[in-house]
Amino acid sequence: MSVELEMLAWSIVLGLVQVFAAASLVTAQRGLLWNVGPRDGSPPPLTGVAGRLDRAAKNFLETFPFFAAAVLALALAQRTDAHTALGAQLYFWARVAYVPAYAIGVPFLRTAIWAVSLVGLLMLLSALF
Repeated sequence: MSVELEMLAWSIVLGLVQVFAAASLVTAQRGLLWNVGPRDGSPPPLTGVAGRLDRAAKNFLETFPFFAAAVLALALAQRTDAHTALGAQLYFWARVAYVPAYAIGVPFLRTAIWAVSLVGLLMLLSALF
């Protein structure tokens, strides 16, 4: 398996971990009845780590489809190389670092880490043209 596909597989695991962690803290904050109920109306806003992990998971879901599409397109076109492997690794490891940076609430570091993941994504995209 190529490095890019390996990073895609690990990114899926990371996404699932983020969704599970966020959902667990949201349930702890809003209660089990809210979680299993119809969720009608506006729930109270999330606070603290629960809110930050929920936003981090949503942010992951904003970039992951682009990452997955780029990796799959590169694999299908057989255009992977050391440059795309590095791009995939940058994306994945930056997304890993993003979670604790967001959970802790480090503002500038979080944004810098996000930018590194974007650079990795752009490295993948550039190989398609």
